[in-house]
Amino acid sequence: MLREQIADSLKVALKDRDEVAVATLRLILAALKDRDIAARTKGDDDPIGEDAILSMLQTMVKQRRESIELYEKGGRLELAERERAEIEIIQRFLPKQLADDEIQAVVEQTIAEVGAAGLKDLGRVMSALRQGYAGQMDFGKASGIAKSQLGAG
Repeated sequence: MLREQIADSLKVALKDRDEVAVATLRLILAALKDRDIAARTKGDDDPIGEDAILSMLQTMVKQRRESIELYEKGGRLELAERERAEIEIIQRFLPKQLADDEIQAVVEQTIAEVGAAGLKDLGRVMSALRQGYAGQMDFGKASGIAKSQLGAG
């Protein structure tokens, strides 16, 4: 389970006195706790599932990439490097990410599988992709590819 892997990694980072890893892992665990609390307020007593955790981690990576861009534009290279280090730590818990050409192939295959005929079917395609490839791809890219495929179809 991802939750246990993250907690175990925190223990190792604490022993190794790896400040960046400790801070990043604590951020992940805090975000997990927030999501669990939000789920409970909606009446779901179970903690969030693996897919939701993967989605949360992908969001964290995306936020850090955006921050890197801003820091580099502002000449804050030391902060950009810190964000890169955090990305590496977060990515330890994500499955191997699909390359752009692999995303293209998976989107085309999924469109065929769900029988999507036009842009009105985009939701079904994206839902199928999220179920089958949680944490493995940038769904923003996948959505763009699916839109161009379905728009052309």
